[in-house]
Amino acid sequence: MTRPRRTTAAATTVVLATAGGLLTATAAPASAAVTCASPVFKRQTYANTTFSGTPKKTDCDSAIDQNWGTGAPATGLPSNNFGVRWTVTRDFGSGGPFTFSASALDGVRVYLDGTRKIDLWKNVSSTVSKTVNLTVPSGKHTLRVDYVNWTGSAKVKFTYTPRTSATVDKTKPLAPTAATATYDQATGRTRLSWAANKEMDLAGYRVYRRLKGASFGSTPLLTTTSTSATDTTLPKTGATYYYEIRAYDKAGNVSTGTADQGVTTVDKTAPAAPTGVEDNWDFGRTTEVKMSWDQVQAADLAGYRVYRSTAHPVVLADAELVSERGQYESYYSEIPPATGAWYYYVVTAVDTAGNESAASGTAMFETWDKTPPTVTAENLKAVDGERDVTLNWSWDRTGGSDPTFKVYRDGAEIGSGFGSSFVDTAVKRSTSYTYTVYAVDGAGNFGPASPTVTVDHVGDYTAPGPVTGLTATPVGNGIKLDWDDSAADDVADYTIHRGVYADEEWTYTDISDSLPYGTMWSQNLDRMLPDGESFRYKVVAVDKDGNTLDAASADVPIVDATELDMRPTEATPGDGSPIESLNVDDYGPLMDAEGIRSMGWSYAAEQDPNGPATHFRVYRWDPAAGAYVQLGDTADNPGNHSYTDYKAKAGTTLFYRVTAVYADGTESVPVGDHTLT
Repeated sequence: MTRPRRTTAAATTVVLATAGGLLTATAAPASAAVTCASPVFKRQTYANTTFSGTPKKTDCDSAIDQNWGTGAPATGLPSNNFGVRWTVTRDFGSGGPFTFSASALDGVRVYLDGTRKIDLWKNVSSTVSKTVNLTVPSGKHTLRVDYVNWTGSAKVKFTYTPRTSATVDKTKPLAPTAATATYDQATGRTRLSWAANKEMDLAGYRVYRRLKGASFGSTPLLTTTSTSATDTTLPKTGATYYYEIRAYDKAGNVSTGTADQGVTTVDKTAPAAPTGVEDNWDFGRTTEVKMSWDQVQAADLAGYRVYRSTAHPVVLADAELVSERGQYESYYSEIPPATGAWYYYVVTAVDTAGNESAASGTAMFETWDKTPPTVTAENLKAVDGERDVTLNWSWDRTGGSDPTFKVYRDGAEIGSGFGSSFVDTAVKRSTSYTYTVYAVDGAGNFGPASPTVTVDHVGDYTAPGPVTGLTATPVGNGIKLDWDDSAADDVADYTIHRGVYADEEWTYTDISDSLPYGTMWSQNLDRMLPDGESFRYKVVAVDKDGNTLDAASADVPIVDATELDMRPTEATPGDGSPIESLNVDDYGPLMDAEGIRSMGWSYAAEQDPNGPATHFRVYRWDPAAGAYVQLGDTADNPGNHSYTDYKAKAGTTLFYRVTAVYADGTESVPVGDHTLT
């Protein structure tokens, strides 16, 4: 036997709970009277088809959709010739277009407020159905569904649903009721609530907000399906705002709004910062500060605060507050302390709620300082060193800051700085010096002179020892020199001497200034054309006082070196070429190239007896091949008089030839040149 769907015991009450605007059913205790809260149906079953007498069973049914087959709907009822009646009274809100649908085996009748809307009342052997569209007025109405089974299988179904098509439903929902708005001063939020609408096609609610004196806009502040909302976006300006809530249905119809619910916000919005303060300044130092600024436009403006500090940026602290001005007093003047310091001023605006703006721009004034410092350099001492004189002194530090000290030697300033010492490195050997030290403030005021101190500077007269490890190695672009770093800790540089043998004696020349690596390092390169000549070299160390060994001394080591001979064995004609002025430049490495050799030449086509060249051809001497090897041609452009060798080998000497190439493929007499890397 098939029992009724979603039913409770006969002595059960179904109570509706509202959650977020949606209706749900909960069971009441079994001992309660049989009452069914709308929109749940009360269901009564009868042992006849006339609905006469006392119902055999009364319970609640949330939906009419039963199929009993050939059985009975309840214990004690016959399987044929029984009746079931459902009734419910509910609030349809604003009403509107609905669809009633019924189907049954056997008879079913549907009533709205006692008026029959569907009538399928006959004993049938197959399911009969009917759907009607009608308009339900607003407010509360009673639905009644009567079902009878005469013989055979028994089943029944009934639904009523709103028609939500925008082309059919033109009925606006009712305005929400019981709207409230509560403002929280601590958080600045507004809590809104309202009663749930009764519309079956309700889609949700729209909350609107307006500033006092303005109108509600067309765009809602927020949309929700709940019956409450919180506005967290209220400006904290002390202004009054109004809210209204509107319901809208699934067809897009929108109700009128609730009565306006007003709240007044807490004022936590500061006025705008004053402008124009930064335009106040004075040429040079000042003895009186005068400032003005633009009046702040705020209805609740109470006045201004002026802050002054010797530090930037100015901190808005009570210790820095120098004046509180009235609402219309957008000016200030004072005579600042004459300390010679920079004074920085900012202004803020304050409203009647006590809100203070951010700081304005900064006005800056420098004051005069004519007061000399009282600090004196005491206990001045001078210590003579080999290459310098070190001064030390002390002073009273109770003032809390370190002054600047200027150092004078023999009446002339030689330096300044913070601290309690100074090293004079610009001293000469065997010279007497007298020193005095003064404390100086930021304005250039001098404090009392320290006691003088005199020192005899002896100086350093000891030359560094001979260099060791000197080698001279012939390389492809000259003679490479290398030696050990000098053991003396005061070495400034080295002098390099090259010896040439002539007239049965060696003559030495100081070549230090011509070497590519300067004179500070313990290696160098004597760049020259490697043509097989022989040389001798000496290197001597020079200290910071100019002490050095005599290069002619027997203590100075000597090394011999004979150049490599890198010259081509194939001679290049000295004249007869139409190409003139071949120059080769060294541009150093580029990307992954060993080096770059860029060459250029002069050529006058009208003076070439062989006729105008179509282009030029470049050769480079290859020692391994013992011949000039073609590098490449310039483009077919007789005006292009340059070529770049990207594959030149670093650390060697290169020899080039250039010929003019003519239309018949012949070449001119070459012109040659060489370059050192």
